Amino acid sequence: MPPKHPLRVAGEVIAYAFLYVVAAMLFGTVLAWVGGYLVGITGADLLGALAVNWLAVQVCTDGLRLADLGLWWNRWSADNLAFGLAGGIGAACLVLGPALLFGAAHIAATPGEQPPMSTIFFVGLMLAAGSSGEEICFRGYAFQVLLANFGAFATIIPIGVIFAALHAGNPNASNLGLVNTAGFGILFGYAYWRSRDLWLPIGLHFGWNFTLPLFGTNVSGLRMKVTGYEMSWSAGTLWSGGDYGPEASLLTSVVLFALFAYLWKAPIRRQISPLADRSESLVCEPSPPSQL
Repeated sequence: MPPKHPLRVAGEVIAYAFLYVVAAMLFGTVLAWVGGYLVGITGADLLGALAVNWLAVQVCTDGLRLADLGLWWNRWSADNLAFGLAGGIGAACLVLGPALLFGAAHIAATPGEQPPMSTIFFVGLMLAAGSSGEEICFRGYAFQVLLANFGAFATIIPIGVIFAALHAGNPNASNLGLVNTAGFGILFGYAYWRSRDLWLPIGLHFGWNFTLPLFGTNVSGLRMKVTGYEMSWSAGTLWSGGDYGPEASLLTSVVLFALFAYLWKAPIRRQISPLADRSESLVCEPSPPSQL
């Protein structure tokens, strides 16, 4: 994509953010009325992100589709999604597993709370919608235009910080929790930069978010009653993360570095992005495999 004038980029990004907020509020109000709080917040993330990105490619590009933002589906997309899921699930297990193994925490049944198995499916579906919506929003059109025009460092780090700032209103947010959340935001941006599709960051985001409540821990300050079990810590909040959950734990800070190394070394499938890649670099990229 040829570079755009900085003022045009700024205008597009500001309009993108404003329209996303409006769309998310509208969808959230309707979905919360229909399906309750969790459906409202996760459904608003996804539908708002899809709506504003669809509008952006219609108005601001010449003939691109919503799928061209990194939502196409082919063999490489499936591989990247699998790498993402493995990384997110593995990271959550690395944070929580040693604490259970060495007796710093234990899992106990919650009296009076034994949800049916269908709850796992429902919460998983909602977390998938929320994770996908956040990645499509934060790594979608605006992110890719910034990446093409200002480069990786000037895009990935500021967007990661904004990602964390928007979690500051979550229940029991702490300074370390927000620092780690910024780390995740930067990690997801790096994942897009490595793959040039959205499936890798979606897999990482969902794998992490879905694994934590299976252990009975909070996710970004939110309690997900999934299994009827809760993870209790004998260690202090520096290790457990307190009521914000493991994302506010020093263990997560360490595992974030391991996740960056994983993404650096994993055989990620690099695809072609008609928006994020500059036109002169496209000839150097291999063609992606045919779509399934």
